[in-house]
Amino acid sequence: MEPETAAPDATLDAFHRGAFWLVQPRTGGHRAGMDAMMLAAAVPGNFTGRLADLGAGAGGAGLAVLARCGRAQAVLVEREPGMAGYAARTLSHPSNFAIAPRASLLVADVSLAGHARAAVGLGDNSFDFAILNPPFNSGRDRQTPDELRKAAHVMEPDLFERWIRTAAAIVRPSGGLALIARPESLPAILAALEGRFGAAAIKPIHPRPDAAAIRVVLRAVRASRRTMSLAPPLVLHESGGNRFSAEADAINNGRASLFGD
Repeated sequence: MEPETAAPDATLDAFHRGAFWLVQPRTGGHRAGMDAMMLAAAVPGNFTGRLADLGAGAGGAGLAVLARCGRAQAVLVEREPGMAGYAARTLSHPSNFAIAPRASLLVADVSLAGHARAAVGLGDNSFDFAILNPPFNSGRDRQTPDELRKAAHVMEPDLFERWIRTAAAIVRPSGGLALIARPESLPAILAALEGRFGAAAIKPIHPRPDAAAIRVVLRAVRASRRTMSLAPPLVLHESGGNRFSAEADAINNGRASLFGD
């Protein structure tokens, strides 16, 4: 039976075919969708460690990892108190009682550095994997009067440098990183990875077989010296229609890994 709706200001949305539910803003702010599911699917299915979901919003990507990886733990890190409130409601909702004990919420700015970062709970080498879902749209792409939506979507200067710097500090050597972004952000991402993460694998995401990529998911390894690779693309929709491809449907519902592991 479907759980009751969350509240007048929110919706209660099922993911992974009901494996977990998100309490999300009905209007304004950021609502999780397939971007979050693709990011979560970049984490190997056998992952058993401690994960940081940086820019967690209502918790979609982090909880999707926990739904796939039954022994993993996650810390949902969200700067905006409004969105962190939805994440807290998500974790306390009865429909998530089976998964919520393996998750916690940290209201903190991902871009903090040094002692300030450690003081809010993001200590050095304290995680095995970090996933990043930063605001990656330019201001001209997201003209909106809603401040919560703007904070969730509009890229700030040097965003990838600051977020990847934090990931490099909090992830132990040989730990993992995954992020989702637009293809045009790749130069800034690769520059920020330099000297911090190696073995980068890039997965282009295409809406249809004959269309250019609209997203890239990148996965890398802390302190690795292995070279970069380009993975086979994920095509979201079959030609001539809006139906998800079999691979995209499996990833969206937590039944497959983006990188085949």
